Amino acid sequence: MSKYTTAAQAVKSIKSGDRVYVQAAAATPNLLTAALAERAAELHDVEVCHMHTEGPAPYADPALGDSFHTNSFFIGKNVRHTLTAGNGSYTPVFLSELPRLFRKKVVQIDVVFIQVSPPDAHGYVSLGVSVEATRAAIEMARLVIAQVNPNMPRTFGDSVLHHSVIDFMVAVNVPLYCQKLAAITQQEAQIGAHVASLIEDGSTLQMGIGAIPNAALANLGNHKNLGLHTEMFSDGVVDLIENGVINCMQKGVVKGRALATFLIGSQRLYDFVDNNPFIEMRESSFVNDTAVIRRNPKMIAINSAIEVDVTGQVCADSIGSKMYSGVGGQMDFMRGASLSEGGKAIIALPSVTKNGENKIVPFLKEGAGVVTTRSHVQYIVTEYGIADLYGKTLKQRASALINIAHPMHRESIERAFFGALKLGS
Repeated sequence: MSKYTTAAQAVKSIKSGDRVYVQAAAATPNLLTAALAERAAELHDVEVCHMHTEGPAPYADPALGDSFHTNSFFIGKNVRHTLTAGNGSYTPVFLSELPRLFRKKVVQIDVVFIQVSPPDAHGYVSLGVSVEATRAAIEMARLVIAQVNPNMPRTFGDSVLHHSVIDFMVAVNVPLYCQKLAAITQQEAQIGAHVASLIEDGSTLQMGIGAIPNAALANLGNHKNLGLHTEMFSDGVVDLIENGVINCMQKGVVKGRALATFLIGSQRLYDFVDNNPFIEMRESSFVNDTAVIRRNPKMIAINSAIEVDVTGQVCADSIGSKMYSGVGGQMDFMRGASLSEGGKAIIALPSVTKNGENKIVPFLKEGAGVVTTRSHVQYIVTEYGIADLYGKTLKQRASALINIAHPMHRESIERAFFGALKLGS
């Protein structure tokens, strides 16, 4: 009990020049980051690093640039402005390798902010809905500060740790961030149906968050013996687990349990995973390890993109030269699924943006980053169908992708690509 204190008192131990890691996604300990920002006048050159976080990020205010610098391993909306304002940076890294950066002291962590469930009768707390690289940060930091929240679900696996590793505990009682579920459009439903057509009984799934993964999952109600080994999942899997469609009995890794490294969704999701031994939360160095992923037969990786060129290069982290998100775990799972026996690596995206701009393009925008290379791509899916690029020549790839581009853009894409490269259509 002597470890309990206020947020303001807990963050007084942070010094100028420290690097602070913040637990990600729905587990973001916002009371602690707010208390840190309140110390801006007393601090300088404090680096706040993290993956995607939810909620306000007051330390990312450009007016506090002398005090705090944001280093994103995956860029969220709440800090995206820092890259152009000058008080933020982006470090590209596979999610599978982020814990290694900490343990090898390539990125030295001084302080870590976490949010956990209250200690149980044996003194153990749970990191709940987000493990990712937090476990490694805790191991390497000199100071661990925790928000202790009864609303944090108690999950199992690498999320469990003894309260003795925590230096300061701050009691809160606030709801976790909940992701609103958007209605699935006709376009997204069509993409989801195409994706679902590639999934066989006995497959193990990896997918992200959003309408397209949910649309694909909605088409799997009659499948059998599906597994779940994914960087993250949301509400879309709950019905499939409760109905026995996802039972994880044909997985090659941790058979009989669903694996993830973080979760984000509605309160229903958080209630579902609370004290649920079917869900195992593991560090990203394990969940996202290509050598581990490939051990699942019929591994299905479903990821998205900002744009894809007609040779199969996938841009998923930037809009031209403007950084937008991050590398994350896309390549970890694309490669792992490709190497799996019977596995399939899928990029699913609408053919056009909400403004009607092409997402299947003859050439990526100037400065665009390639997250998944053309040699790693297998399937590209839009509402107009499926392009199987595996083993195809550049000309064959271009033809296949033009066929699933928006009809109003197909001729211009073909003319631009074949004309520039003089390949002949």
